[in-house]
Amino acid sequence: MGKRKEIDEQSVVESESEDSSEEESSSEDDEDILDVEFEWFDPQPEHDFHGLKTLLRQLFDVDAQLFDLSALTDLILAQPLLGSTVKVEGNETDPYAFLTVLNLNEHKDKLPIQQLLRYLQSQSKRSDTLSQLTALLQASDAFQVGIILTERLINIPSEVVPPMYMMLMEEITWALEEKEPYNFTHYLIFSKTYQEIVSALDEEDSPRPKKQKNGSKKGSSQAFYFHPEDEVLEKHAVTYGSFPYHHESGGSDSKRAFQELGIKPAGHLILLEAAKLEAAVKGLSEYFNQT
Repeated sequence: MGKRKEIDEQSVVESESEDSSEEESSSEDDEDILDVEFEWFDPQPEHDFHGLKTLLRQLFDVDAQLFDLSALTDLILAQPLLGSTVKVEGNETDPYAFLTVLNLNEHKDKLPIQQLLRYLQSQSKRSDTLSQLTALLQASDAFQVGIILTERLINIPSEVVPPMYMMLMEEITWALEEKEPYNFTHYLIFSKTYQEIVSALDEEDSPRPKKQKNGSKKGSSQAFYFHPEDEVLEKHAVTYGSFPYHHESGGSDSKRAFQELGIKPAGHLILLEAAKLEAAVKGLSEYFNQT
């Protein structure tokens, strides 16, 4: 497919630095600015399999082993006119980001969706705020749930997200005109959050305290977003919540990335009524200053 839209990352960098002080600006003059042109494409079965599979593994984190990621990737690529990828070096390269939606009802007899449904039903029972998902995820014609899967490499700016959502809405509109099965009642967005925790390495190097008063916790209980857009989407949500992974990563120290605290990732789900998606996407565009 041909290129659908472009965005110049240098303009993003410049817009973010407009409010910087003169002192900061002078120091930034000595830094190299990487000028990157992002391109949006339809998913390409002949080029995107390995890149999408890698991004799915990143999205599901340590629980990725519970899914047949190859089959799930094939299912995503089987609907090439729905969803987007973001690339920087042409259509035949690996995607740096993607967004798609899968009909949980339409594909309920396929293995990757069966695995995903079992996982979502299990996790919804572990969170009070997600308990209402149980009824929505039953094999019933009463609700048509589309699960939105989206992920990007860590250094890709959030500004690539609103165009992907806007394209998705357009594509769903076109699909409905063709009587395709995308008349959703709800959208369920699969995402990730994390908490900061004290590094095990730091604890080994520090003297053991005699007693922790008032049940003091290691690190902070505050949840942070891997995907900043989730904070906007939650304002339009029916419900949302995080849940612990079934498997423990044990890798918080490897994810410290030049900060004192390690991180503990968790899964995160956001449930939107289909009628609220347009307002949510408009909110994303305003938040990221997209026009």
